[in-house]
Amino acid sequence: MDRITAIKSFIEVAHLCSFTKAADKLGLSRLQVSRHVQELEQWLQQRLLHRTTRKVSLTQQGEKALIRFEKILDEVSALIAQSHQDKIELSGTIRITSPIGFSQTMLIEAVSKFLAQHKGVTIDIHASDSFSNLVEERIDIALRYTNTPDESLIARPLMKIGACLCASPQYLATHSQPVTPLDLREHNCLVHLTNDTWQLIKGGQVHDVKVSGSLICNDVTTIVAATVKGSGISLLPFDIARKYVNENSLVPVLDDYHVNSSQLWAVYLSRSYQLPVVRAFIDFLASAWQDDIEPKAKCAQTKMV
Repeated sequence: MDRITAIKSFIEVAHLCSFTKAADKLGLSRLQVSRHVQELEQWLQQRLLHRTTRKVSLTQQGEKALIRFEKILDEVSALIAQSHQDKIELSGTIRITSPIGFSQTMLIEAVSKFLAQHKGVTIDIHASDSFSNLVEERIDIALRYTNTPDESLIARPLMKIGACLCASPQYLATHSQPVTPLDLREHNCLVHLTNDTWQLIKGGQVHDVKVSGSLICNDVTTIVAATVKGSGISLLPFDIARKYVNENSLVPVLDDYHVNSSQLWAVYLSRSYQLPVVRAFIDFLASAWQDDIEPKAKCAQTKMV
């Protein structure tokens, strides 16, 4: 049995819920696809699919097998892509989704460098702070901040990014400096739409503070601009804030408190062999972003959704 081909057949049947559709997509006969799945079941000694005249669905064992088979196929894809990477000129379109603020800073810098090296490549960026459906939106790579990536997808860690609780010198000149997390309740806090509770830790003690203020926004770069103009205090990812901290446009506050940094992942599907251009770009990002981004000194760090 060609187990790689059998695994591909099973994955397509599982996603399309149809032997006929899977066969059409793979360019095989329905009988061949059916035999592939049967051979896998015999090999594993487990029933992977429920079959009726009207419906095909995964068994409990099939759901677990699907996740592992997709990871196996992804590893095979990586080996093949790596072996051919130096032999071909990369071309094609990569569709990426990324948080808005990150897209405007680090991602666009990396994209510009990659495109300068590969003239035949086009990159389509969908900037959004919401999680996209990779299948429905035809996404090749999703960049996501999370410490618990979806187990049904392939996720490659890229780097950790800290955050900094900041205000402008002008704001601090006219407002008292917060000393404890609870003091934030007396300040105008500029809030990202997805995070109005800031968690700070000191000496092993966790402080969850629900904050509020005159600005709620789903775009980090807008919050940065408002903070620089003196509108209030904000919690910013340090890949964006560090420029302003270094030039003293922003000043860290409560810098003796911290929480865990966020892990940035490249998340992608693995239904079949990955296009070489997609694999090459993921490898490029992993190499370019191998160093974590943490605040210098004692800036606060937190998970940004």
